Amino acid sequence: MPLKLSQNALKVLERRYLKKDEQGKVIETPEEMFHRVAQAIAIADKGFGKSAQEVAAQEEAFYRIMTEAQFMPNSPCLMNAGKDLGQLSACFVLPIEDSMDSIFESLKITAQIHKSGGGTGFSFSRLRPKNAVVRTTGGIASGPVSFMRVYDAATEAVKQGGSRRGANMGILRVDHPDIMEFIICKENNKEINNFNISVAITDDFMQKLEKGQEYDLIDPHTHSSVSRLNPKDVFELIVKQAHKNGEPGVIFIDRMNHFNPTPKLGKYESTNPCGEQVLLPYESCDLGSINLLQMCKKVGGRCEIDWERLKEVTRLAVHFLDNLIDVNKFPLSEIEKATKATRKIGLGIMGWASLLIRLGIPYNSEEAVALAEKVMAFVLDEATKKSLELGKTKGTFPAFKGSIYDKKDGAQRVRNATLTTIAPTGTISIIAGPCSSGIEPLFAISYYRNVMDKDKLVEVDPLFEEIAKERGFYSRQLMEKIAENTSIQDMEEVPADVRRIFVTAHDISPEWHVRMQAAFQKYVHNATSKTINFAHDAKIEDVRKAYLLAYKLGCKGITIYRDRSREEQVLNVGSAAATPDKAPQAKKEIAPRPRPEVIIGTTTKVSTGCGNLYVTINVDEEGKPFELFTQMGKAGGCAGSQLEAIGRLVSLGFRSSIEVKSIIEQLRNIRCPSPSWEKGQRIFSCADAIARVIEKRLVNGQVASAAMESAVAMKHSHEDGHAAVDVSDSGDIVGVCPDCGGALRHEEGCQKCHACGFSKC
Repeated sequence: MPLKLSQNALKVLERRYLKKDEQGKVIETPEEMFHRVAQAIAIADKGFGKSAQEVAAQEEAFYRIMTEAQFMPNSPCLMNAGKDLGQLSACFVLPIEDSMDSIFESLKITAQIHKSGGGTGFSFSRLRPKNAVVRTTGGIASGPVSFMRVYDAATEAVKQGGSRRGANMGILRVDHPDIMEFIICKENNKEINNFNISVAITDDFMQKLEKGQEYDLIDPHTHSSVSRLNPKDVFELIVKQAHKNGEPGVIFIDRMNHFNPTPKLGKYESTNPCGEQVLLPYESCDLGSINLLQMCKKVGGRCEIDWERLKEVTRLAVHFLDNLIDVNKFPLSEIEKATKATRKIGLGIMGWASLLIRLGIPYNSEEAVALAEKVMAFVLDEATKKSLELGKTKGTFPAFKGSIYDKKDGAQRVRNATLTTIAPTGTISIIAGPCSSGIEPLFAISYYRNVMDKDKLVEVDPLFEEIAKERGFYSRQLMEKIAENTSIQDMEEVPADVRRIFVTAHDISPEWHVRMQAAFQKYVHNATSKTINFAHDAKIEDVRKAYLLAYKLGCKGITIYRDRSREEQVLNVGSAAATPDKAPQAKKEIAPRPRPEVIIGTTTKVSTGCGNLYVTINVDEEGKPFELFTQMGKAGGCAGSQLEAIGRLVSLGFRSSIEVKSIIEQLRNIRCPSPSWEKGQRIFSCADAIARVIEKRLVNGQVASAAMESAVAMKHSHEDGHAAVDVSDSGDIVGVCPDCGGALRHEEGCQKCHACGFSKC
């Protein structure tokens, strides 16, 4: 059967997953990629006495479930399996002890992991608090938050193998003396942006919160109480900050340790960047997801879950993920040792919302919550059976003795200490798609995608389009109307029963979001990645209720996001003495200067990795920079449009009197896959080349003197009043994708672009 991939899937694969040569040219087809991955994973069976024919059959089975979009492993596996790098794990947790050696050794390992495509989690709870005395030097400790900033800066400097940006989780226990500083460390949205942060909340804290009793703050160095806090004050600050910009999240650390399968190896202290994979120090985990949209069949004109197919795919997926551990090339011997000691895997699902639509079940319904438990219980049961089977033929995980499975009757001799995790599936759900991400509801039913200048393409959820055409209410006008709204619930053009099924994230109350997460969590060994969505006008009290409900219902953590909360800026009124009757005035918009009839400038040729770039900078009658144009030899399509966009935005900055150095700072050192050298300087990208030309012409040497003289002579020339730049507001919830310019949305604890697959956690 020919491989069927959507245009989006092909774009994501070409950009991030398929093999490229030294010039960045794709040299692998999607079919070849899946063969590469299947072969690399199946080969592990050779070491356990399997014949060549048996290994080949296993390879074919792995290839089939991937190409039929029934199962997808995590991104590092698709990127690196069968290649020299060979690092296949997605999640890592590294220890940070209270010493400079430990802090910077873990930082070095972090850079190696990020380069290979993995994400890292840390607990900073062992570091002594800010201003504590360091006896060996007589100095003063700077505290956990200061070292988080060091890790953040290092992450910013390292791209994950050119394919994924570095992602971290920073965790601090609620009883650490610096907890209040930690809670507000991401308050202004401009610091520590390569971290998600979560507070590790203890059962003791929650009990004292309920009783209104103070709790102790413990110095991790001396293990003694240094002060006491009212838990209500701490909890209210957590809730307030989460309402403000979505962070911090919380993890219920004692509950996580209650389900620790190998307590003799140590206690859990941290998770991976999105909070769903809790690990011991130096452990890593490989993840994969079953596409539930492919697990249904038509019976008598309606869809039902194909339980036999789900059983088969679950068992193959467990085999795949277990084999992955054996062929993985770990970045550090300690990581290999810890990972193979417990052989943890994280099998999850995606396409949950898509499956519910196929079944005609509303996401926010009792029926959906009950089915969530049934589906995940089935997956866990079949995964356990397969792990027991592998345990018999290949042996149990080495740390089995003393684990929770170490029973006298020997009936639980599983191969893997943990089996299930529900992880974010941003890019792999695009490859396997179209299907919804993880267990999230639909983020939109119809939306616009910019394809050309002033031209928009309406993208419609394929299931909705299919039903609309079958039921006879499809029209482009209706799809455009839906794209301009976040919900169809008030659109009478859409039948009521269809509206009931096609609910989006903001149609669903936070309580239903939490209940759905809790339903899946009952049958997940590790944890569950899920964003609890709130409307923009949600109150702080609403967030407080969600946090308490998550604890009550047995969730292992919670992450919330209030719509557009990260667009808001802190209002600085300038003086503490400002009186109430003198409210701050709204800042006036900057009006770009109109264009003179004639302007003059220079054109600079720069050699880039994509070809010769010509950058023209023009100045106005006062000699001030006015506009910038770019032209690249044979550029077209995406490259040409991006160059035009940069030129327009820089021109707008010039005409609005934005400081030239600020423009240079924004463009400088932006990297692309095809860097080049120009007169002994490294040119990282076209944007970087433009920044260097601006700096050379306008900061260091100014525009050529002849051009300046001519510009001054034009001072009294006529003005035509036409603006050179057309700027429109994206109206986006989180921001703009740095790769394709599409909409970035907040899902599963990450910023994701559904257009090209970019994600930043």
